[in-house]
Amino acid sequence: MEIIEYEDKYLEDVRDLLTELEEYIVAIDKDELDQVHPEYHEKMALVDLKEVKENNGKCFLALDNNKAIGLIMGTIPPYDEYDYLDYKCPKRGIITELIVTSKVRSKGVGKALMKKMEEYFKANNCEYVLVDVFAYNETAINFYDKNGYHPRMHTDIKKL
Repeated sequence: MEIIEYEDKYLEDVRDLLTELEEYIVAIDKDELDQVHPEYHEKMALVDLKEVKENNGKCFLALDNNKAIGLIMGTIPPYDEYDYLDYKCPKRGIITELIVTSKVRSKGVGKALMKKMEEYFKANNCEYVLVDVFAYNETAINFYDKNGYHPRMHTDIKKL
C-alpha cells in the first residue's frame, strides 16, 4: 500500500469510496434523514474536491495495485473576521472525509491516512484537528478515540 496525493485519474475511485461511505451512513441512520441521491455518485466527489482546493486542503489516497482503497480529505479554512470575539483562534485543520473500503478495514489503512493528513496539518502550523463523526457511526467514533481524538461538541436533534 502507498499513500499519494489525489490525482484526477483516480476520480472514479473517489466517487466509489464516497458512495460506499454514504450508503453505510444511510444504513446506520436511525433518524432516516440521510440518503444517496441519484446524483450523489456523480457530483459529491467534485463538491468535496472543490472544497479541499478552495480551503488550502488536501486529498490523500491509499492505493493498492493502483486502485484507491481509502481516502482522506482535509481543509484548513480561514477564520471569520469575528471568530476572535469568542475563540482563541488557533489554526486548525478539519478532516472532512475519511473512508476505507470495507474489504480492507482494520488493516491500518485508516491510521496511515490519518497520519498523512496530520503531517500535512502540522506542516501548515495547525494546532488542532477537528472531525465531525456521525453519532450512529460507532466504528468511526471508536477509531478516532483510539487515535487520540475526543468529543468537544454535541449536536442534539428532535423530530417535530
